[in-house]
Amino acid sequence: MSYLTLGEATPALSGGEAQRLKLAYEMETPLQGSVFVFDEPTIGLHPQDVKKLILIFDHLIQLGATVIVIEHDLELVTNCDYIIDMGPWGGKEGGRVVVEGTPEAVAANSENITGRYLKQVLAEDK
Repeated sequence: MSYLTLGEATPALSGGEAQRLKLAYEMETPLQGSVFVFDEPTIGLHPQDVKKLILIFDHLIQLGATVIVIEHDLELVTNCDYIIDMGPWGGKEGGRVVVEGTPEAVAANSENITGRYLKQVLAEDK
């Protein structure tokens, strides 16, 4: 994540860059009771950087923060404590809870699209 230059105006940052900058700032403040909501924080990240982001989220949780992530990257999703899968599609075809639970519980539910893909990823991780 060394592609940002000092003095760069923040309106020039992408949404993901701005989220990661705010995250770096917040890690220096007391976190007990803090709630962080991230919207697709892995967009544009290399898979190695996704692994680093997961470690950062784990660190925030260990410091007492709650982390809520809206995400499609299955590497990150498999590391969640709890998943709420909305759908089944976007727009008028979505907006309801399709399945919820741990990654393993969602993967065991083959009735939903996310579960089918999550099952493959969890099998690869073993």
